[in-house]
This record gives sequence, C-alpha cells and structure tokens, in this order.
Amino acid sequence: MPKITLTDFVDIVSKSGTPKATKVAQVKNRAAYDPRQDFYRAARERIVETHQKGHDKAFLRRVLVGLTDPKKITSYPEIIKGYTRWWGRKSLSWFTPPSDLFAVHGVDVSVNPELGLEINGDRHIIKLYFKDDALTKTKSDIVTHLMETCLRPRIKGVATTSTSGVRG
Repeated sequence: MPKITLTDFVDIVSKSGTPKATKVAQVKNRAAYDPRQDFYRAARERIVETHQKGHDKAFLRRVLVGLTDPKKITSYPEIIKGYTRWWGRKSLSWFTPPSDLFAVHGVDVSVNPELGLEINGDRHIIKLYFKDDALTKTKSDIVTHLMETCLRPRIKGVATTSTSGVRG
C-alpha cells in the first residue's frame, strides 16, 4: 500500500479540481524523503528536544545560531517567536506522543504528531504546522479528526484537538 504523510493527505483532500490532481501527481512523482531536503526539520527537532529534555525557551532559540540558508534565516525566527509566544507562561512537560497509520482507499496515511505535552496538567497531542500557507479551519479539522480517529484508542486522558500553526 502506498504511504503518505499526514501533511500530504491534508493538502490533497483540502483541494478540489486541478489543484488536487496536481498535488496527487507531485506526491506520486516525488523522490523518497531525504532529511537533508526537509526545510523545517531543524526547527521541529529543536522544539521536540526542548520539551523531551526539559530545556527552557533559551535552548529553543539557539536553533537560530549559525543558520546560513537565507530562507531559514528569514523563516526560523518567525517560527521560534510564534512557538515561544504560544508557550507563554504555560507549564509544559513531555510525554511520547502515539503514532499510527490511517488506511483509506488503498493508501496508508502516517499520523505522527510531534509533541505530547502535559499543559497545565492536561495532556495534549500536538501536530506542528510551519508552512507559509495559512492553517485553515478545514485543514485543522482534517488533522484533528485523523488524530482523534487513529490515536484516541491508543492513549487515555489526552486531548487530540491541538494543531499548532505557529507562524509569526
């Protein structure tokens, strides 16, 4: 069965007509995932590491040190600023988020939220969103629904309704 990311699935189902066909073709014809080509990888990994190891916001901000890619120099500060603003004064502690596959029409969709955080005593599973495109309600609803469908049975006492769009 072909396997796609949750982000690709959301991009496909939230479009219609020619844009949908274009996105399907892009996904089908794209080369295999290469971490070196993952623009947001360092930001995602730093956010996860910050919470896994109980670091503070200063540790998170250090991902900006030594950036050389002009696009990252522009985008990453906005991401980190948005994330730290969301973090605010919340008390956050890490737990490993569950992940699973959602199988539909012969395609496996990887549902893998990056963060499992206890926020002020309540457990949440969070999928990060960094794209320049706005996180629309439709996209957020799709992510939330798939997380709820796939992950709710795997863990009790967790809210799966958090999707974090943390741009600027």
